[in-house]
Amino acid sequence: MKNYHTHTFRCNHADGDASDYAEAALNKGFTLLGISDHTPLPDNRWLYMRMGLSALPAYVRAIEEAQSKYTDLIILKGMECEWAPEYHNFFEDVLLGQYGFDYLILGSHFFPYGRSWLSSHGDITDASRLIAYTDFLIESMRSGLFAFVAHPDLFGLCYMDWDKNTEAASKEILSAAEELKIPLEINGYGLAKRRVRASTGERTAYPWYQFWELAAGYDITVVVNSDAHYPSHVDQGILKGREMAKSLGLTLANLEALQGR
Repeated sequence: MKNYHTHTFRCNHADGDASDYAEAALNKGFTLLGISDHTPLPDNRWLYMRMGLSALPAYVRAIEEAQSKYTDLIILKGMECEWAPEYHNFFEDVLLGQYGFDYLILGSHFFPYGRSWLSSHGDITDASRLIAYTDFLIESMRSGLFAFVAHPDLFGLCYMDWDKNTEAASKEILSAAEELKIPLEINGYGLAKRRVRASTGERTAYPWYQFWELAAGYDITVVVNSDAHYPSHVDQGILKGREMAKSLGLTLANLEALQGR
């Protein structure tokens, strides 16, 4: 098994460090593990859910120490990033350049709306906000920096019911993924932990099944990750997510090129 999406204690809402995840991954039969905590940002924005910039060297050292210690496991150095134009050079020059990260994940947890930044976890409550989220996610995808898009259907956490707006947004995201040839993630944390109550009853917030039913009609690839926040959860949702992808006829992405970046 392979998993490219895990978080360490540095994001302030997870536990464990790179070596803890490596040990857990080996015990559960993984051959590849990506450590991909929430990136620090050069202006130290949103510190309640990410490390500060000063913690970046220690994060890199922790991954490199795990790579040296756990030689039976391929361990990749990654980050999950919120893109914005003002951060592009930091991601490209510092993370991918100076520190030699193997890959970056696009995780659009915030989006601009008017003069504010809103949360993708709780603020996508009407069509106007859903359009803003979708437009910004696609703009971020077009940056060319990211190996794949984490939980593209995150809007299902707060936009409760499937309707013409969610269908339109999903088709735009899927069309962009097809055009840009960027894989989309079926998120194991969502499968295991995220449930909401809509007018039609309880459902998984994300992955939102209708989104992935639509995905089957596009020439895209998918990646299934655990999005683990604890070492013991390193495999959460991965087998179930793979079964879902198989049942819908979705093609798993080949990310082996990341090992030789």
